[in-house]
Amino acid sequence: MNLEVNLAGLRLKNPFMPASGTFAYGVEFLDRKDEIDITEFGAIVTKGISLRERFGNPPERIAEVPCGLLNSIGLENIGLERFLKEKWPLLKEIGVPVIVNIFGEKEEEFEILSEELDRAKVHALEVNLSCPNVDKGGMEFGQDRKVTGRIVEIVKGKFKAGPVFVKLAPNFVNIIEVAKVCEKKGADGLSLINTIMGMAIDVEKREFLISRGVAGLSGPAIHPISLYIVYRVYQEVKIPIIGVGGVYDYRSAIEFLMVGAKAVQIGSMIFVEPGIINKIIRDTKDYMRRHKIDDIKKIIGCMQKVKKGE
Repeated sequence: MNLEVNLAGLRLKNPFMPASGTFAYGVEFLDRKDEIDITEFGAIVTKGISLRERFGNPPERIAEVPCGLLNSIGLENIGLERFLKEKWPLLKEIGVPVIVNIFGEKEEEFEILSEELDRAKVHALEVNLSCPNVDKGGMEFGQDRKVTGRIVEIVKGKFKAGPVFVKLAPNFVNIIEVAKVCEKKGADGLSLINTIMGMAIDVEKREFLISRGVAGLSGPAIHPISLYIVYRVYQEVKIPIIGVGGVYDYRSAIEFLMVGAKAVQIGSMIFVEPGIINKIIRDTKDYMRRHKIDDIKKIIGCMQKVKKGE
């Protein structure tokens, strides 16, 4: 049975990995092997790294809502220098491809981040142009096709160590058109999707549950939306897609593969069940045995060939 996939040149032992922002930097789980074995993952995706340390948004930053999670962390992270000194030396010894998620408030910051991470020879980058929880950068950049194109060109011009993926979200933007721009400017792949903007209110106190008011909604509530977006974007671009959004078990993960995603990220459900990625890997193998599928590549994109209504 073969679960290996080639993701824009990255050889993954299976298609499953954590989503950025839900698994810290990855190394924090090295001593929890009885619960979470990260050496089994297809890849590790780090928390978003900015040029300088960020402290994020003030609390309250997380709130559970029906079928999902609102978060407004604000990309809190230790910054590039400490990441390279404290986390990367441990990460690169795990033996699993590492995709470093990067974020900048200015185009120049993406240039420096890409150059330094290329020098460190990290395995791949994921460019965050979709975070809704910051005042500068993130979704602001991803909404502008010209800015998106320039940032992709900048990152591709500086980072040669591996593929560059761009993470997008459908907030106030035609995501198909932005995806086409990313492909045209040289992106090696897309991560679809980031969280969808939302909010919740404590009606007794007349207060927003999240201090910033608006936040990003993730979890099972957004899975049908993200699945449809991957399905549609797959029809418009040739670069590989990583499906992200609301995965809660092996079935929802396999759905992404069936509509064309080459890999799948699991996010919010890690907070509910920390070992869920290992469980999805086991359950996917069981699914393949039951359906006599010897190679996972045989199901990637299979639903693109099914005519609607059949």
